Amino acid sequence: MKRSLLLCVSLFFFSIVVRGQRSPLYKDAKASVESRVSDLIGRMTLEEKVGQLSVLLGWEMYEKQGDKVSVSDVYRKAQADQHTGMLWATLRADPWTKKTLKTGLNPFLAAKATNALQKYAVEKTRLGIPLLLAEECPHGHMAIGTTVFPTSIGQSSTWNPELIKRMAEVIASEARLQGAHIGYGPVLDLAREPRWSRVEETYGEDPVLNGAMGEAMVQGFQGSDLKSGKNVVATLKHFAVYGVPEGGHNGGSVTVGERELHQAYLPPFKRAVKAGALSVMTAYNSVDGIPCSSNPVLLKDILRADWGFNGFVVSDLGSISGLVNNHQVAATAADAASLAINAGLDADLSGYGYGSALADAVKKGKVSQAVLDTALARVLRIKFEMGLFENPYVDPAKAAREVGKAANVEMARKVAQESLILLKNENNLLPLKKDVKSIAVIGPNADNIYNQLGDYTAPQSDQAIVTVLKGIRARVGKTVSVRYVKGCAIRDTTIDEIAKAAEAARNAEVAVVVLGGSSARDFKTEYQSTGAAKVTASDVKVSDMESGEGFDRSSLDLMGRQLQLLKAVVKTGTPVVLVLIKGRPLNINWAASNVPAILDAWYPGQEGGNAIADVLFGDYNPAGRLPVSVPKSVGQLPVYYNQKKPTPHDYVEVDSKPLYCFGYGLSYSSFGYSGLSIEKSGSNNSLAVRVRCRIRNSSSKDGDEVVQLYLRDHVSSVVTPLKQLKRFKRVHLKAGEQKDLSFDLNTEDFMLLNSEMKWVTEPGEFTVMIGASSEDIRLQRVLEL
Repeated sequence: MKRSLLLCVSLFFFSIVVRGQRSPLYKDAKASVESRVSDLIGRMTLEEKVGQLSVLLGWEMYEKQGDKVSVSDVYRKAQADQHTGMLWATLRADPWTKKTLKTGLNPFLAAKATNALQKYAVEKTRLGIPLLLAEECPHGHMAIGTTVFPTSIGQSSTWNPELIKRMAEVIASEARLQGAHIGYGPVLDLAREPRWSRVEETYGEDPVLNGAMGEAMVQGFQGSDLKSGKNVVATLKHFAVYGVPEGGHNGGSVTVGERELHQAYLPPFKRAVKAGALSVMTAYNSVDGIPCSSNPVLLKDILRADWGFNGFVVSDLGSISGLVNNHQVAATAADAASLAINAGLDADLSGYGYGSALADAVKKGKVSQAVLDTALARVLRIKFEMGLFENPYVDPAKAAREVGKAANVEMARKVAQESLILLKNENNLLPLKKDVKSIAVIGPNADNIYNQLGDYTAPQSDQAIVTVLKGIRARVGKTVSVRYVKGCAIRDTTIDEIAKAAEAARNAEVAVVVLGGSSARDFKTEYQSTGAAKVTASDVKVSDMESGEGFDRSSLDLMGRQLQLLKAVVKTGTPVVLVLIKGRPLNINWAASNVPAILDAWYPGQEGGNAIADVLFGDYNPAGRLPVSVPKSVGQLPVYYNQKKPTPHDYVEVDSKPLYCFGYGLSYSSFGYSGLSIEKSGSNNSLAVRVRCRIRNSSSKDGDEVVQLYLRDHVSSVVTPLKQLKRFKRVHLKAGEQKDLSFDLNTEDFMLLNSEMKWVTEPGEFTVMIGASSEDIRLQRVLEL
């Protein structure tokens, strides 16, 4: 009896205690983010802490059976053994992941999948910490059913940051609706080495243009409220100096001076950080012998101390273990983990760079609890700021309704239109005459879906992509005869329809020849469980892929039989329009001398065919400008416009100038420049310089002009560039219209790093130049400071 009474009393008081218990502070939405972060860290084990810093491959974490999707055994094990807090590429689909249109997830199922993963993390783990889901988002969310925009090199060819900001808003919204929280991008590497495989992912060769585009992407991705349900965290790539590897070898070593590092390669990242970017990815390469994934000067001194970055740093895939295997600066996995995290690298993209190796490093005293907790806090802070502890789920029906909607597709067409660069238009061959009756559409990129989209692209339904052939046929309808002949492949020389293509051109009024390159991975191949391809007799022997991550080149020549095809078509005497679809500058010297019209499209995205047809027939007046110089020969490299003084001299075989310079591009309109004036106020430490000019559309066609402002420092204490872009504006002018433009410069625009590595504005003369390209300077005046 006493025992029963005692039990009842105990249960009574226990129930009072339970009813009176407060939930953990980290679950209190009214508490401050910092107090919640601190409370949660205080409750975590070493293994749970390490798990939050390990980003596992996400596409293995769900199972799909028809219209049902659930968490996989792989995910359950990852939570039980590794306590994972982040996943990458959960919704990615491509040959590597072996996710196809059939085995991958449409937007509705993608949202259901991420909800299932979150529900398990919240309800089935000890602390209930929601996941952070990162996705590839450089030119659209790399998932099935999303909108595919032009690749970054095409985006920067618009010279329109405001448009790119609106594009980024669309990309972020489509990713967030499906449950993603982080978008990998923008890529801010300078593309001064066109042999390098990833030029298409960059914004070109110039720090000012790259910085403007990077800032626009960050603002579009992140918005002003991460709890909005339509914004994602931007991850800046690749920190730093990744785009100029020796020999063009992807991930190869880089040797640049400290002054060049700060004046050219770091400014785009700094501008994006100042715009609020909350994540940065380290690069695979080393800089002057120090791997970027273990470089405390980059990650601590510059990124955090100098720039005030308060987000988290993540490795590129496998780059922490690369300290052992590739760079060989660490002997063991634990040594690599300690080098990375002690240098300021917070999270591991791979799951095996940190994981047990980091736990081992902590236990051995190679990494302090303070260092570990600091990295952890940076990651957890994002989860709280996004409101994931309160609402980790998304609405599948809304994802199905909003992702890839008509307005987003129209935005893709707009970006593609503005990205197109008219390189040549002899005798005004373009726009094509309205009464044209027959067109030959020729070339390996005229009707190839994946060659048009670039790297980091998910599988696509045929209906979603408009190729050049489809765009032309849709534009002219049935009133014009359109005959298509492939002619050849990009690389495979066994395909030879050149005679057939020449015949088609001979019997047409105009020939549109679509050549270039490809970053297309093989989406049609079926794969075995081991990842090996099931090859059939109908497969081509050589893929088209000659660009895209890892596909570095030793030459820039058109590959395969493409030049032979072009020469055969030109020889017929039929007027030829060359359309280039590619991921890097290519050798088009022969075309520049022999083809009357050339249109550069880079990889123009899913609406590329419509945009190209719009330009060919004059429904859109092109105004794209080159964000990178086009060399005449690899022997000229590097050939970027803002090289250091003195002026390069000519070679025995060829002059030193590029075939087409940075900032170059033609229009169906013509523009006049006049009225340059400069007003200066303030001292060298607080300068305000306003530059004014007048632009007039002197033609009968409405059009856009990209007005570019460059500076040249006459005499400086250290060597400076021949000229440097400082400001630009894309302005629309109706036929005959004129507009007054103004550009505001400040002290920073005139600064240099002096011999003592201090930023200073030196007195002296500067030439202010206004022009239509880096070589087409229309107005200039000397300004004295």
